[in-house]
Amino acid sequence: MRRRLLALLCVSASLLTGCGAVPGIGGSDRQTVTVWLMKDSASRDFLDRFTEDFERDHPDLDLDIRIQEWTGIGGKVQTALEGDGEDGPDVIEVGNTQVPRYVDGNRLLDLTLESVAKWDKDEWLPGLADPGQRRFHQYGIPWYAANRVVIYRKDLFEQAAITAPPRTREEWLTATEKLNSGGNQGIYLAGQDWYTLAGFIWDEGGDLATEDSGRWEGSLDTPAALRGMDFYQRLHSLGAGPADADEEHPPQAGVFAAGKVAQIIAVPGLARAVVQQNPDLDGKLGYFPVPGKVAAKPGAVFIGGSDLVVPRNTDQREGAVAVVAALAGAEWNTDLARTMNYVPNKAKLASAVAGEEGVAAMAAGAAQGRATPSTPEWAAVEADNPIKTYMTKVLGGADPAAEAGRASRKITETLTVSAG
Repeated sequence: MRRRLLALLCVSASLLTGCGAVPGIGGSDRQTVTVWLMKDSASRDFLDRFTEDFERDHPDLDLDIRIQEWTGIGGKVQTALEGDGEDGPDVIEVGNTQVPRYVDGNRLLDLTLESVAKWDKDEWLPGLADPGQRRFHQYGIPWYAANRVVIYRKDLFEQAAITAPPRTREEWLTATEKLNSGGNQGIYLAGQDWYTLAGFIWDEGGDLATEDSGRWEGSLDTPAALRGMDFYQRLHSLGAGPADADEEHPPQAGVFAAGKVAQIIAVPGLARAVVQQNPDLDGKLGYFPVPGKVAAKPGAVFIGGSDLVVPRNTDQREGAVAVVAALAGAEWNTDLARTMNYVPNKAKLASAVAGEEGVAAMAAGAAQGRATPSTPEWAAVEADNPIKTYMTKVLGGADPAAEAGRASRKITETLTVSAG
């Protein structure tokens, strides 16, 4: 933020000699743009290179990049947005699905004109761009993405005479069934992996919840959503994943590392944890996008990542917008993707990570990426997630339509109550 002490010095000094003559100031008009970025989103080397380049291109600006912890960040951001702007951030990195929470209260700068005119808005990954939008106004600018792929055992595929990764759902089921033999699980898929389920639902044209005239309602009971759950059941049956737990209970990296699983669905980075636990798997792991209904189009996936926002209370609007433009622009966005093994914010930039097998698979899937329903109340649904309960009951033999109806009503109730 602009240093008000400097402004006061200038006003006082101008009565005698003019601001440019104040000792120690030397006529400098440099302003400081404060940027909050999250821990581990970017390497120190990347930030140093970016800062040097940005300040060289903007001789009137200094960057003050402050690294934040994810734990407790929601409350810290809200406090910053509600303050008077003094010593607060001018640019903030936030999780893509958290942008709707911060849009409420009219505390973010509307960046629609900048995004449309300068930043090729129509080319952004929808899973990053859509949560940053409210009623056709853009508040969150896509920065980077990550999403799930299929991590598989190349040696087990070879033993099963599977010569290439499957590209369609039906091919995937056939291959997984062949792999589900000899004491191996064709796939380890936990029963409550609702992010993966969401992708299958989106592939069918359904959604977790839909909006009509400002009112959100659960939609797991639509025919399209039920088809997505049916495919999940078929895939889940080809392994021994627990019906009553998610992918973290137990952590699926440990299950995969035990050596009796042919596939898991996870972000590519999880492979490092697998190899750390079982070095014998080093060099034996491969990656492919979650297959879709047709070979030409990978399956839909939940896309996580970060957007960049500018608080309305900033007094460094031009500088803040310049920082966002640089970080989200092609040069530094592809640099970040290569440095951190992320997906760039536009599908056309995916070639920047083509040399990394896992990231390339992730980028292919990201083109079909989606985010959770774009309402700030969705966090309340996840806090006591009825989708998990629904999945467990269906995998246990309950009627899918009846259970989907119950879960949808619970989602509607939660979204309505949370909205007040």
